[in-house]
Amino acid sequence: MTAFVPPKPAGNPRKLGPVARFFRSFHSSTAPLYANSYSMKLGEVRLPRRTMYFVNQPDLVQEILLGDVDRYPKSDLMATMLELLLGESIFVSNGDLWKQQRRMMDPAFEATRIKAIFPLMREAAEAMAARFDEGAVGADTQADLEMTHVTADVIFRTIYSRAFTREEAETIFENFEIFQHLAWQHGVWTLAGVPQKLSIGRLRAKKSAATIRELLHAPVRERLAAIGRGEDVPQTDMLSAFIRAEDPETGKRFDERELVDQIGIMFLAGHETSASALAWALYLIAQCPDVQARMQAEADTAFADGQLEFAKLRHLGFTRDVFRETLRLYPPVSFIPRDATEEQVMRGKHIMPGSILFVSPLLEHRHTEHWDDPDTFDPDRFSRPETRASEQKAYFPFSKGPRVCLGAAFALQEAVIILATILREWTVTPVEGHVPEPIARLTLRSENGIRLNFERRDRS
Repeated sequence: MTAFVPPKPAGNPRKLGPVARFFRSFHSSTAPLYANSYSMKLGEVRLPRRTMYFVNQPDLVQEILLGDVDRYPKSDLMATMLELLLGESIFVSNGDLWKQQRRMMDPAFEATRIKAIFPLMREAAEAMAARFDEGAVGADTQADLEMTHVTADVIFRTIYSRAFTREEAETIFENFEIFQHLAWQHGVWTLAGVPQKLSIGRLRAKKSAATIRELLHAPVRERLAAIGRGEDVPQTDMLSAFIRAEDPETGKRFDERELVDQIGIMFLAGHETSASALAWALYLIAQCPDVQARMQAEADTAFADGQLEFAKLRHLGFTRDVFRETLRLYPPVSFIPRDATEEQVMRGKHIMPGSILFVSPLLEHRHTEHWDDPDTFDPDRFSRPETRASEQKAYFPFSKGPRVCLGAAFALQEAVIILATILREWTVTPVEGHVPEPIARLTLRSENGIRLNFERRDRS
């Protein structure tokens, strides 16, 4: 396989002091990194209000993510950045509220068993293929927007039993770009001790969040109104499962606002992170024709009898490994913040209560001690026995432990279906002169987009 080393967040020169590094972080969470950040084990950044630690040693990562959720709760920094969009959803809640939400949502997720939702994913992928046939793609295509549309369509069909329109896709794409930029800046200002009301851009972020929430809220209102009128409504989608969800200990159910909060995180986790990773995957594939040819051969086998069937997913093993390698190089959530609740010592450093412990899939996935050629795109590494140890200790694109992403299997299946559907009919190639610039805020995107050429396959 042709070796390809894609762009990664560049390290800063050592001469930059902590203040300069802090102000760089307004642009991106990766902006303050040094080149040796990818080999460190425990970094420390002292701010006037709080101290941050970047934990990059597998046993300490395991302790934080797999240990007591009350000892290492989700950082309040996440709630500060995301409350406008996600309210008190399961992604940002802690303590008894989080435990109650988990008791209610675990049974609801039974409605999204991988085999049961396969037809919905296939429908969304087929709708994407139809858009491509009608001219949505060609030379110099905005691949990240196309991936936003198809992944949002998948999750809309799963949540609401209806398709997602192009207008809605563009609304989400534009407003989330605005929101995550401003929400990240708001979080950095908060770390510096600036009152929330004085945070630059908060009103604009609130407007973008309200636009997204209304798009998600309208179908909830319609469904609840239809139920109130005694009409027949879908009974097998995620919204129906959430409406029926009940805490087995207290009998509590979600009210309308809480439904939108939980759907907000399902939508964000179910489309934004997948869209980001799929766009990066297409970029990597475009740079490696031999990888693309192997994926196209798999797609030809899987679609040999016409429509893709669930049982045929077993023929797409290399395609799955390509996506897993994409998640290693470009994990959508690059930093996972936890709050320290008690005094402790890590690698000789005294961690005080209130400190933020950042666990980073981005840094662990590229750590020079855990991976061979960590910056090289090499999907075959996941089929080599020597990689298994690295996977177990230093690979967690969906986090791990009690707060592991509930949609990990969902995302992997969705990605395989979408990539195979594209490569069955299309070849992707680079746009001359375009090099994506990785930037991490709420998710790891390309600051200048991901633009690719889509050409129909020559089957001669």
